[in-house]
Amino acid sequence: MGNKFICMTKKESKNGGIGSKSKRGSMSKRRSSKEEELLHRQALAMAIQQHQLSQRFDNGSMSRRIGSTSSRRRPTNLSDPFSNTNNKKLSPEFLENIKTKKFVLVHGEGFGAWCWYKNIALLEESGLLPIALDLTGSGIDITDTNSVTTLADYSKPLIDFLQQLPEDEKVILVGHSSGGACISYALEHLHRKISKAIYLCATMISDGQRPFDVFAQELGSSELFSPESKSLIYGNGKDNPPTGFMFEKQHMQGLYFNQSPAKDVALAMVSMRPIPLGPIMGTLSLSTDKYGTGRRFYIQTLDDHALSPDVQEKLVRENPPEGVFKIKGSDHCPFFSKPQSLHKILIDIAQIP
Repeated sequence: MGNKFICMTKKESKNGGIGSKSKRGSMSKRRSSKEEELLHRQALAMAIQQHQLSQRFDNGSMSRRIGSTSSRRRPTNLSDPFSNTNNKKLSPEFLENIKTKKFVLVHGEGFGAWCWYKNIALLEESGLLPIALDLTGSGIDITDTNSVTTLADYSKPLIDFLQQLPEDEKVILVGHSSGGACISYALEHLHRKISKAIYLCATMISDGQRPFDVFAQELGSSELFSPESKSLIYGNGKDNPPTGFMFEKQHMQGLYFNQSPAKDVALAMVSMRPIPLGPIMGTLSLSTDKYGTGRRFYIQTLDDHALSPDVQEKLVRENPPEGVFKIKGSDHCPFFSKPQSLHKILIDIAQIP
């Protein structure tokens, strides 16, 4: 492994710009606020529409991927409120320093490709190629989550995508939360297709561990996962083991979104799906000659209530990656709470030789 990189991002500015007392600054601020409001309404409407459509269409009728530059057209008169002057398209010379330009974004438990919308826009504007996937039973994939019983089932869209890449093409994988187990699984089975693997406050576990064990340390399995828990789903009847879980809204907001904008929380509340238990309950088999040869990086979130900084630090200590980066003031969803900080780190990691 190469040298370790330690990076602490600066706190993102809360101010809209310079000279806010001037008439021009006030008009700019009001215009930015209106544009942000419109963007969030569009995103919310899109999520609701996708949820409704997913009830009616089969797998073949809708794409599981969003974020491909070839399939998306950006509105012509609406700027992204989370972009700034530092996120202009990277120069050709700068882009030449980034050998792998395709980012594959893998969501965590309950989420879908939709959760990456801010960072998809930021990466695209930088001249890079982001692709966000819906894992099986997630996002607009209509598979019943109760039927997803193994990590192999859950990760199939990711594995299929990697297998279909051209012979000489590699990607940078980014896995959020339990999506870390999916990118570890991909490293074990298709490590030659992966340039770098980035674990975003994720379950970067060692050989023989279960992803569930990481969350159990933090959440306390006795309370949230007891047989009487309202979070558990018994898809095969109460006489059989639970097949999934879904946190109650009050729990979810405190665990995942303690620093996220209210509009993003509203988007998540109408978009999140039940979480299949099987994929996180199985042990992960990881070998030194496959998984062990992968280049891994970890991004810690320092105001995280779902996976505390202490637990994240323990994961890093027990299974050391090549580099560790930290985001101040971020909850468990930095793609909502700190998209600019996350974007900067993704660019920094992409540049590492």
